[in-house]
Amino acid sequence: MASIEKLPSGQWRVRVRRNGHAVSRSFRLKADADAWARDQEGRIDKGETPTGKMPASRETFADLIELHFADLAELGRPFGRSKESALLRLKDDPLGATRISHINRDILLQFAKRRAKQGAGPVTIGIDISFIGTILEHAAAVHGIAVPTEQVRLARIALNRLGLVAKSAERDRRPTQDELDAIITASETNLRLIIPLARLVKFAVATAMRQDDICRVQFEDFNAQQSTLMIRQRKHPRQKNSNDQVIPLVADAGYNPAVLIAEQEQRLGRNTGFIFPYDSRSVGSAFRRVCRDLAIEDLHFHDLRHEGISRLFEADWDIPQVAAVSGHRDWKMLQRYTHLRPSFIASRSGAATRLTAKARHKIKAA
Repeated sequence: MASIEKLPSGQWRVRVRRNGHAVSRSFRLKADADAWARDQEGRIDKGETPTGKMPASRETFADLIELHFADLAELGRPFGRSKESALLRLKDDPLGATRISHINRDILLQFAKRRAKQGAGPVTIGIDISFIGTILEHAAAVHGIAVPTEQVRLARIALNRLGLVAKSAERDRRPTQDELDAIITASETNLRLIIPLARLVKFAVATAMRQDDICRVQFEDFNAQQSTLMIRQRKHPRQKNSNDQVIPLVADAGYNPAVLIAEQEQRLGRNTGFIFPYDSRSVGSAFRRVCRDLAIEDLHFHDLRHEGISRLFEADWDIPQVAAVSGHRDWKMLQRYTHLRPSFIASRSGAATRLTAKARHKIKAA
């Protein structure tokens, strides 16, 4: 269903998200926004590609954002929620009204300082600057528009030196088994909790799947005989078009995902449609509330993906096997999610030492 909101400028912004498609436009009149939303929803329901009207003007940065939206809508390439929100925020910022020819290093520095005053951190500002570069590069490469890409490069150098932008820090937080058990028990005994959070937590660890992916898989994608699950349009940092993947369902991470799916089927009373038909944001909110009530600090739902991957390595899986579950394409990306416990490494080191000692003893005995 389309969402329509009135902007501070007086215009009406409409967003349509339906069946994997996402398009957005702004209109002066609410009636025009309603009509456009109905048209786009009708196109999607008929299996057609939604279209975004090309902006008549290509003079301001906001025009280039609209151009980017229209191009991707024409190709049927959906936006992620975070990217869409960031671009719409850039449109509403004074930067959006800036003429392309006036964008320079100083304008971008002012933008970053303004975002910092609004409470945005260095990582968020860095993402915003990356999106600005993406919009300008798209306009230049696809439409031949002259854009100040060199000014973005200079601004990024300056912002790095000023500490206004930064890369996200790699997390190595893993829940202990006691923490997982506490979360699962608290969720199972909370009669007010509608979402089966305990089962979702177990499933996240067992499959190392992302929160959004868990809430999109369907019973039709589960092969009970082969114990596999198809993840459609799995998130990938570079592959945006089609990224369907089949993963094996195993119990080596401590929980059996096939059993959890069977339990969910019994709970829902059906075996079609979404296995976990819940809003992923609601799942995250429920997880944070339980952690807060249990005084478990600095634990995110996404950390369960790290936990699942690390457990597979601790179960003696090799890199290709773990990648078949996690969906990573190279070791460098997979390495960011692998956090072996020092105690595990120490125990393996001791086992190796004992085996070596036994081998030496056998040689002497012989």
